[in-house]
Amino acid sequence: MNHNSQHFFPVAHNGVPPPHTYEMLKEEQEVAVLGAPQSSAPVTTTVINIRSETAVPDHIVWSLFNTIFMNWCCLGFVAFAYSVKSRDRKMMGDLTGAQTYASTAKCLNIWALV
Repeated sequence: MNHNSQHFFPVAHNGVPPPHTYEMLKEEQEVAVLGAPQSSAPVTTTVINIRSETAVPDHIVWSLFNTIFMNWCCLGFVAFAYSVKSRDRKMMGDLTGAQTYASTAKCLNIWALV
């Protein structure tokens, strides 16, 4: 009984197949999935327009300024924290949450400045 194992992929020294093998298999899989059209019916397409990112100001520069120079009762630091939260929400695509945090940061910045 032979216990030698044969590899389907040529294996490099770290156990990962070379990239060209992966690309060939990926192309073969795409061809198998796409294939030829099964019917002669006209193909209809749908176009969805996605708006570009709406500008939500996060007031981070203003908050940083208030943190360094006008940090009365730590309002500048708290405003900076809300500005960072607003920027994080904007990066995640939650524009409503970003606007809420930005509004709070703006209010805190006004109070710190006054």
